[in-house]
Amino acid sequence: MRRSCEPTSPLSPDFLSAVGGTLTRFLDAQAPLLEAIGSADLLPVAHDALSGGKRLRPAYCYWGHVAVAGVPADDDPLLKVASSLDLLHVSALMHDDLIDDADTRRGEPAAHRRFEALHGARGGRGDAAEFGRSSAILLGDLLLMWSIQLADESGAALLDAARPLLTVMRAEVTAGQFLDVSAQYGTTGAMTAAAELDVASRVLEYKSARYSIRRPTQIGAALAGADTAQQAALGEFGSLIGRAFQLRDDVMGVFGDAAVTGKPYGGDIHEGKRTVLVLKALETSPAATELESILGAPGIGDADVARAADIIEASGALAHVEDLIARDTARALEILEGADLHEDGRSALAVLADRSVRRVA
Repeated sequence: MRRSCEPTSPLSPDFLSAVGGTLTRFLDAQAPLLEAIGSADLLPVAHDALSGGKRLRPAYCYWGHVAVAGVPADDDPLLKVASSLDLLHVSALMHDDLIDDADTRRGEPAAHRRFEALHGARGGRGDAAEFGRSSAILLGDLLLMWSIQLADESGAALLDAARPLLTVMRAEVTAGQFLDVSAQYGTTGAMTAAAELDVASRVLEYKSARYSIRRPTQIGAALAGADTAQQAALGEFGSLIGRAFQLRDDVMGVFGDAAVTGKPYGGDIHEGKRTVLVLKALETSPAATELESILGAPGIGDADVARAADIIEASGALAHVEDLIARDTARALEILEGADLHEDGRSALAVLADRSVRRVA
């Protein structure tokens, strides 16, 4: 049936409830198989991991469809495809938490820590941490498979038009994540500062911008029968807002309040992430050597993180990134305004864009 949709509130409680309900019903339907196999312990962790989040990817997919064809009379198929993007997202987050050795996600224990605790509660054999890591890898893999299943079983009439975008989205985010890890560990080879910034820019595009906004919006548009011009406009809009979205995340990774973000204070400094923000500071700061010595160093504390943040801000890198966010957002909204789109969808996407770049968590 048709949901209550309001373009001025594209992340309304009704919309969030519709996505949450779609995911809950899908996960519940997997219970008999898991119970028959003896793997039912996977399901509560999956439910909890999918119970929160911003729902941005489903929202961009949904309103990308509305931008082309308006709100469908029956939006259950669209909601299933849109919700499948959160299954993919949580799959990536579980693996990301393992890569980063993160203890928490959204203020709660990360999946591998949940399984580690289960091992202790059951008096399991062997190393609890190894069990936790192995279980989180497998649940992350299962969520990826379930994301494909939910989309395939959606009943969306034009699913074949969206499948190439769904496929390339999965490949882009995985390859983009590998490029990010390679840059962090320095296995991309000796590079100039300009070359490092180029790599960071590609990570920004493929690990985040396309995966978070460009592809979800285009997938929704494809499900609505978008033409080439509409896809091009929504794609450019999505990349620009997606880049601004990730740049905002990078700012929060250094300057964010852990109580608000649900992530450790200065997580990017602890992990030594070479984001555009950090690389710009390394390029311009007279204290670049000191900053380099702090990034990813074992045993650094809050005082070290605060010193790194001071260096980054004093270098002008923070102001530079804020300018990039403002410029990309303005250009994206210009493209959206000039495209041949349904007004309800255009309005909703503009609101989503603002929410994406002005967030604090």
